[in-house]
Amino acid sequence: MPKMTGARFLAETLKAYDVSHYFFMPVSVAEAMPHMEELGIARIMAHSEKSAAYMADAYGRVKRAPGVCGAQSVGAANLAAGLQDAYLGCSPVVAITGRLPQILQNRHAYQEVDHHSPFDAVTKFSTQVTSVEEFPIFLRQAFRDAVSGTPGPTHLDIWGIAGQNIMSAEADLDVVVEEPFKSVPPFRPVADEGSIAEAIRVLTAASKPVIVAGGGVTASGARDSLIAFAEKANIPVATSLNAKETFPADHPLAVGVPGSYSRDCANRAVAGADLVFFIGSHAGGQVTHDYRIPKPGTKVMQLDINASKIGRSYPVTVGLHGDVQATLDKLTGAIESGSNADWVSTVQGFVAEWKNGAAEHYNSDVLPMRPERLCKELSENLPSDSILVSDTGHSGIWTGTMIDFKHPDQSFIRCAGSLGWGLPAAIGAQCAAPDRPVVCFTGDGGVWYHMTEIETAVRYNIPAVIVVNNNASLNQEQALNERNYGDRTSGSDELWMLTDADFAGMADSMGAQGIQVTRPGDMGSALDQAISSKKPTVIDVKTHIEGIAAPAWLPE
Repeated sequence: MPKMTGARFLAETLKAYDVSHYFFMPVSVAEAMPHMEELGIARIMAHSEKSAAYMADAYGRVKRAPGVCGAQSVGAANLAAGLQDAYLGCSPVVAITGRLPQILQNRHAYQEVDHHSPFDAVTKFSTQVTSVEEFPIFLRQAFRDAVSGTPGPTHLDIWGIAGQNIMSAEADLDVVVEEPFKSVPPFRPVADEGSIAEAIRVLTAASKPVIVAGGGVTASGARDSLIAFAEKANIPVATSLNAKETFPADHPLAVGVPGSYSRDCANRAVAGADLVFFIGSHAGGQVTHDYRIPKPGTKVMQLDINASKIGRSYPVTVGLHGDVQATLDKLTGAIESGSNADWVSTVQGFVAEWKNGAAEHYNSDVLPMRPERLCKELSENLPSDSILVSDTGHSGIWTGTMIDFKHPDQSFIRCAGSLGWGLPAAIGAQCAAPDRPVVCFTGDGGVWYHMTEIETAVRYNIPAVIVVNNNASLNQEQALNERNYGDRTSGSDELWMLTDADFAGMADSMGAQGIQVTRPGDMGSALDQAISSKKPTVIDVKTHIEGIAAPAWLPE
């Protein structure tokens, strides 16, 4: 067993787990930095701990393998705040923080607070590392837990303000890599025969079944399996935001995204179903519009790799515990070809009706540009292998409802919690997939949060493209503020109207490329210019302040 420092052990372990980037705020495990550089691991120093966590989150989702981030003890609570999104988005992340030794805790040590509780709320596993001999045990566990079952963040709190107590210490340490835990999923269990037989019986008996595919389909890499199962069973498919890429938008069984950020047709299909089959979905508040779709009393089936999630939101008629890909393949092989022709025709009518209703704004030439028209331009011009990264709020609604993917190799990741996630997440996604175009859709409200990370992208030559839906407002909040204060003459404008900023000029000033777009017809060439330049680019798109998404459809 070789003798080495904790710093060398950390670097060699990250390399052995195929980690290519470490996202951090200084100073974090500084003694390990030279070893990381020697082994070819890129160190990405962000401008805030939250940004570092967002970068690792997006890296983990795109690569389907652990992203790693870190901060010193004074920034640990900030890093925990950033992990909220990885936790909500089921993203495999390993977070490393410094911690002053216990004898210095609760004694007003400089810049130190007990940050144990914040990490408990946003991780699957969190522990202190108090000696270098403990480090191998807990580092392996952090990787195992990050990718197992429902993926999620883990956390090691390493003694020393920047972890130096462990990094500098020497011991006999073996780098042991457990191959299954290098990526998601580590194992592919199949639901038991009895559950599969019962699921087929219930599916066959249903006259109006609907599938709601969730992030577990994406994590399992089960796109082809989902399509094959849906086609054989002839069941319409709605996809959560986390599964948007997993079912072709132009497929005759596709109904779009249901829930809060949704197409009316998707909510109508799920609400009208007599059986809803949640596949790799937690059936949480967003995808069910706060548990109102499907309607109470509707039969529910659920397939999930995490048994504790089955039936948590809705009582299930049948629960299937297993990997999505492996279990869907088993179901497809066993089920008879489905009929459901009348129901499929009805759902296709919902889809056609929604498309007709959306066409006016989607095809509008009005200036300033409607956000729906911006989405049309992106749908038509995104490269065939691109990764679309979406912020939350209106950005999540527009990308979820109005952008259609036209190629099977296009990917989508979205913010699961905090506005402002999009820009740093695009940097992390680009690090995970350096040979693919990464395009972020955010708004001016979102880009203000972490605009400084454009400088990070410039410093490391990370060519992510940031598209800003710039309507100089937080117009999603307009109705709320006017309800509380009255109309626009009430003086409440400053609560939702923002400065008409020049984000393209700001990007130029930081050494990136800035492009301003005011007309729909210019969007395609702007995107081509941004991607072909191989430079970090901000495309500042001036859009209409009246571009406000309609409320999600609910049954009466």
